[in-house]
Amino acid sequence: MKEQIHGGDVYRHPDVLDFSANMNPLGTPESVIRAAQNAVRHICNYPDVRQQKLKTALADYEKVPYESLICGNGAAELIFTLVQAVHPKRAAVLAPTFAEYEFALESIGCQVRHVSLLEKDDFELKSVQDICDEVTAGADLICLCNPNNPTGKLISREMILDILNHCRKHHARVLLDECFNDFIDDPDTYTLKQDFREYPNLFILKAFTKRYAMAGLRLGYGICADADLLEHMEHCVQPWNISIPAQEAGAAALKEESYVHEARILIRTERDWLKDEMKDLGLKVYDSKANYIFFKGPEDLDRKCLNNKVMIRDCSNYAGLSKGYYRIAIKRHEENKQLINAMRRQRIWRKRS
Repeated sequence: MKEQIHGGDVYRHPDVLDFSANMNPLGTPESVIRAAQNAVRHICNYPDVRQQKLKTALADYEKVPYESLICGNGAAELIFTLVQAVHPKRAAVLAPTFAEYEFALESIGCQVRHVSLLEKDDFELKSVQDICDEVTAGADLICLCNPNNPTGKLISREMILDILNHCRKHHARVLLDECFNDFIDDPDTYTLKQDFREYPNLFILKAFTKRYAMAGLRLGYGICADADLLEHMEHCVQPWNISIPAQEAGAAALKEESYVHEARILIRTERDWLKDEMKDLGLKVYDSKANYIFFKGPEDLDRKCLNNKVMIRDCSNYAGLSKGYYRIAIKRHEENKQLINAMRRQRIWRKRS
């Protein structure tokens, strides 16, 4: 296991422009801030343990049954809660991918197997065979992130369905993390939300964190057709785990449909601009489809950017990666220009011809 370090550490690095955490570049909607502020007036009460208002709004937003939803204190809590409830003996995760799956699995003594994404394949999953082989060999939980973090690469819906069918045949479960699905150009093409009823072994993970830039309130949710699993998960977590401000902010956020659409357009435009600028600097840029860009550069680039008051994500603590791999969030154009200028000041690589 590598050191548990995430992006967004503005507390150790105040007054920097933070590209290390992948939030919606439009910032937190004012309606969400107001809802959280107003909710503070009621913190003398316990939160609604059933989260009724929030779940009702989620069911309408996601077009899924109320009973198929579970909410958590961020997506991370749901990962740990799912692992506690399922208690797998052996699990398979991609490498590289979001480290929290492995942290949760190792916390219960589960054997974790890596399915390596290779540099020669641009860290893209080319075949499901290695994953299916792990299931055949006894893995009872598979963790997938789509688009993957930190690479931003997508796994096709057909490939995930192949994995799901193989897992169902071998009585294994799939955790499918779709937290960044909202930022890709065609989210409906890749989500498996419309298939979850057919696959009780599927748990879809989503969050308010990135979509509405509200990481500090901690609010995530899951969609699953297995009522017994959801009930077991509810018993594995403390009551009142979602605060009143988080519940109210979440219900308000779900009304911000034009905000999400606007962010998707902004991200597509800025992602293309950033990729071109970074390639001009001679960086190896991978074809991310998410609201962040994965790339390879000088091993001290993060330190030199930080000296210029810009923080990028060093990805060397991801399984399967080493020093020199980085991830940056996509922000508004003026902020993105500051990032490129900070990189350009280093003058330690040759521009492409």
